[in-house]
Amino acid sequence: MTGYAQARGEVSGWAVRVSVKSVNHRFLDLKLRLPEGFDLYELRLRQVVRERIHRGHVDVHVGVEPGAAAPMQVNRELVQAYLKAADDLRLQTSVTAELDVVALLRLPGVIGGLGPAVPDSEEEQEQLGKALDGCLLDALGKLDDMRRAEGKHLVEDLRGRLARIGELAEQVREHATTLRPAFAKRLDSRLKELLGSTTIDPARIAQEAAILAERSDISEELDRLRSHLQQFGRLLDGAGELGKKLDFLLQEMHREANTMLSKTPGVENEALAITGLGLEIKAEIEKLREQVQNIE
Repeated sequence: MTGYAQARGEVSGWAVRVSVKSVNHRFLDLKLRLPEGFDLYELRLRQVVRERIHRGHVDVHVGVEPGAAAPMQVNRELVQAYLKAADDLRLQTSVTAELDVVALLRLPGVIGGLGPAVPDSEEEQEQLGKALDGCLLDALGKLDDMRRAEGKHLVEDLRGRLARIGELAEQVREHATTLRPAFAKRLDSRLKELLGSTTIDPARIAQEAAILAERSDISEELDRLRSHLQQFGRLLDGAGELGKKLDFLLQEMHREANTMLSKTPGVENEALAITGLGLEIKAEIEKLREQVQNIE
């Protein structure tokens, strides 16, 4: 599910900022960005994310800066070098513009003590690591809240589509009960065309029609489809990791719909109606499959 969240924290003079963004994906694809030199925290932060998120493209951006009280140093030798270079350029180009103090301070390397640097002692490193963990957990909590709100709307849509598939399946079941008489009528008509005025045994026609109807019987597929719909609904009522289970059920539902269509070739009006309904069922299953990619 999509979402964005950010959290901030401070510890031992360090300002920590963590932002988390997620978009839909079938599996977990985690990208973690840390300041240069802070790679020692990567594994622990990845583990924190994996314990909370199991599907989606997840981007985590971590910022670490010294707090307001951090010491600031001016590289005076570098400033002199910049000034000498500026004087040389003025002599060579006849440019009269002067460098002001603010412009000097903005030049690379002039101010020290502002860039992030990993603490020296193990104790300080662990303190910073815990601060990063807490800030990340805070951001993930906010992300969960946002995704839950989206999830409520998603579940409503899924339930609506489940109900629609159930209605279509019942319509298919009603049409399926008329297949045997339709097969008998078609068989009788075809035999009369082939045999002309020759008398045809009605019992034989009924027997052959029954064989055709049995080959086209889709009651088991409809029963399994109804069972899958019920299981899908029960999973939506539960909690935990649902995405992969729902994916599996949708695969099974798709298989039942395909089998149903293969068993009822569109020759008679009844079979044509079943084909149309079966295609609608497949379309709804595909829409469910797209939405399920948003669910963990």
